Amino acid sequence: MAWFKKEKRGITSEEKRSVPDGLWIKCDDCGEIIYRKELDKNLWVCPKCQHHFRFGYRQYLEILLDDGKLQEFNANLSASDPLNFPEYKAKYKKASEKLNIKEGTVTAETTIGGYPVVFAITDFEFMGGSMGSVVGEKISQAIKLALEKRIPLIILTASGGGARMQEGILSLMQMAKTSARLAELAKAGVPYIGILTDPTMAGVMASFASLGDIIIAEPKALLGFTGPRVIEQTVKQTLPPGFQRSEFLLEHGMVDLILDRRNLRETLINILKFFSK
Repeated sequence: MAWFKKEKRGITSEEKRSVPDGLWIKCDDCGEIIYRKELDKNLWVCPKCQHHFRFGYRQYLEILLDDGKLQEFNANLSASDPLNFPEYKAKYKKASEKLNIKEGTVTAETTIGGYPVVFAITDFEFMGGSMGSVVGEKISQAIKLALEKRIPLIILTASGGGARMQEGILSLMQMAKTSARLAELAKAGVPYIGILTDPTMAGVMASFASLGDIIIAEPKALLGFTGPRVIEQTVKQTLPPGFQRSEFLLEHGMVDLILDRRNLRETLINILKFFSK
């Protein structure tokens, strides 16, 4: 029988085989069961429906930057707890230790296709990619550096958390600060490329994320200020299909280009080549 073997063969009865956790992944969109290694090779894009799974900041750095190398600045800046908000310090510490970064954004000088850029990126795994006072300051300093060196600025966002409520008005102030910095950058004619991934929402979307000279979005990314469910409850109306997804924003002029993650680096190089002229 299948449940046991003879003891003389050295195999105990009722021995069962188990599949290691995480070996197979179910697609959130189409339900396809995908071998994890196949997903890794495909940059976490579903081979059946092209659904883009969320990607961590380290993965983006590896696929976009030349040899994944960067010269990070302001890496040791970290937030305080100005409002003594309940459990804020514990959540902040947990996120910091999980991603091994001090804050929810990494800012750096680097090259893409040999072209020098200032690059900033947020990660959803750090408190929803929310923008607190330090995130806003680091983004602001990245804009300032791009202006001083007159090299393109690229910011990639995955910031579903918007402005960080645990810091109150201090986080909301970062919306105005980063937007004002970007106005200076635009006035000087230094290009800014924004890359929006799922999700980019609330205060981040309402400030620096939506102000790029060229705005690129990944397919079906959730982009907006308030989530569709909250809007429907407020206006008491059913929203159009695909509302606040990349494709909807492209149709209404809020996004310039929807791009498969696997083509992102090549497209960025072409854009930077154009700007270099």
